Amino acid sequence: MPEVQDVMQALKAVTDPEIGLDVVELGLVYGVDIEEEGRKVQVQMTLTSPMCPYGPELVSAANVAVAQLPGVEDVKVNLVWTPRWDPREHATEDAKAYLGIW
Repeated sequence: MPEVQDVMQALKAVTDPEIGLDVVELGLVYGVDIEEEGRKVQVQMTLTSPMCPYGPELVSAANVAVAQLPGVEDVKVNLVWTPRWDPREHATEDAKAYLGIW
């Protein structure tokens, strides 16, 4: 049965092609829910902006990454817009350094 940290690790394989960092480091993943003994996983994530041209690709890649975890039968990635993504608040310290945010 996958746990939240397993899902987050899988999502590290999903990279925003415009920025070059993964969705976890960027702080785009807002939550993970695991149900039915790990068979059903829901991911709440956002994009860097509502107009992100790679949004559909990122959602698809997140679905594929999580679906590859052992025991997972159903994945749903829900895009959420609240709270609005702000790299100063949501990104990791390494991502902030990469982006030049102090």
